[in-house]
Amino acid sequence: MKRGLAAPICLTWELTYACNLQCVHCLSSSGRRDPRELTTAEARQVIDELHDLQVFYVNIGGGEPTIRGDFFELVDYAVERGVGVKFSTNGSRLDAAVARRLAATDYLDVQISIDGADAPTNDAVRGAGSFAMARQAMDHLAAAGFGNFKVSVVLTRHNAGQLDEFLDLAEGYGAQLRLTRLRPSGRGADTWHELHPTQAQQRQVYRWLLGHGERVLTGDSFFHLNALGESLPGLNLCGAGRVVCLIDPVGDVYACPFVIHEEFRAGNVRDPGGFAAVWRDSPRFLELRQPQSAGACASCGAFDACQGGCMAAKFFTGLPLDGPDPECVTSGDDHPLVGLDPAGAPRPGVDRSWGTTSPVQLTRNMRR
Repeated sequence: MKRGLAAPICLTWELTYACNLQCVHCLSSSGRRDPRELTTAEARQVIDELHDLQVFYVNIGGGEPTIRGDFFELVDYAVERGVGVKFSTNGSRLDAAVARRLAATDYLDVQISIDGADAPTNDAVRGAGSFAMARQAMDHLAAAGFGNFKVSVVLTRHNAGQLDEFLDLAEGYGAQLRLTRLRPSGRGADTWHELHPTQAQQRQVYRWLLGHGERVLTGDSFFHLNALGESLPGLNLCGAGRVVCLIDPVGDVYACPFVIHEEFRAGNVRDPGGFAAVWRDSPRFLELRQPQSAGACASCGAFDACQGGCMAAKFFTGLPLDGPDPECVTSGDDHPLVGLDPAGAPRPGVDRSWGTTSPVQLTRNMRR
């Protein structure tokens, strides 16, 4: 698996950068639509390629993907071609009629995003009224008999103490909780230092996942916590360019959803050979599939367990890719970020925010 697969097992496709929210940790700095985004015909061609590669399903996101006028056309076409769809939404366009349509569609999963178990915690990150909006969408899905949809949460220091409440909320709907690690990507680069969980909270999260992990989806979010001992459920390695990748709205392909930066751009689906050629032959992906040096972590006995942590978290905090994770749980006083100037870290790509309030100011408002 470390040498890469013939096709990604987890492909994320951001259909649009357009979004009606301005979440302070948005990994793609979404807001305004990019006029260069793939046309309907080009998007259908990508779906054809995914079918030919035997990609089992695609994670569709944004921005807010349902803003695209051809969203349902593309979902229906993917399902028709045997490519399952999992899509993430803030719920703003998921009314009762849409919920019934989704419930009647096979090979489709829906993920509703919230970042607090109550409105004050959630809305400080995602915007006023967003919690009520998401809960209404969940109500519609439940009423339509959709079944096991997902409740998706990005873990922060403000919601890390609400894990029991999140699990109760999800299971109360007959849904499943999905936890994602906060990365310093997109607008998150400006808010990560204030939002990411403390070392003490990470240990609490680790213990909670040991007790509840079989009921919670985490993907590859928390393998860095395996350094604390027993391995958690989920993928125990960085799959960037090996088993996962991202297609952005304009067709650029990146190693993972959290490294939208020229350094990790592997090509574009509009290039000769399309997505398949990028996945198979991109020099950047081929490089990532080579054995990676343990670097500064070579002498640490926990390296085999944590694999050095998340590439994106290192990159956007200015750490070397063969260095320790910025949230290393075994570092003690010798923390990787000590003495590191945040101003020297690489900046994410284009900021498409539509608001006039800066993400930093929005974050500061949470403490008032």
